[in-house]
Amino acid sequence: MTTTHASTSAPRTSSGLVRAFQVLAALAVVNVLFQFITAGQLFPDGGPAGAHGTGAIVLHVLSGLAAITAVLLWRQGQLGVAPMVLAVVVFAYTFLQAYWGGYRSLYIHIPGAMLLTVGVVWVLFTSLRLSARRP
Repeated sequence: MTTTHASTSAPRTSSGLVRAFQVLAALAVVNVLFQFITAGQLFPDGGPAGAHGTGAIVLHVLSGLAAITAVLLWRQGQLGVAPMVLAVVVFAYTFLQAYWGGYRSLYIHIPGAMLLTVGVVWVLFTSLRLSARRP
């Protein structure tokens, strides 16, 4: 009975981590959409800088939690090294984006936002592929 209990609890944990990775990745994509909406260039008199700054902090948290979850899934052998590294790089890149977020460096920040968007969406697709591979 102990062996059966151990084998049934492991998939639940793994399934929970997979679901957490998927939810965090999806929320990061929604957050990036929010960042586009609150970006200053979309408004004639400037955008809601406070909302955009808060959104950046939320993106740090979401992508950081997604990266931690990806590392845990990688350690369990459920995620390859490349998707795990991608999640960690996306998290780290959010800090570069925040650093480049001033008006003097928008020429870097705006293309960087496009690159970050690709990375966040790629992490989401990676997370969704995990459940597609599961029996």
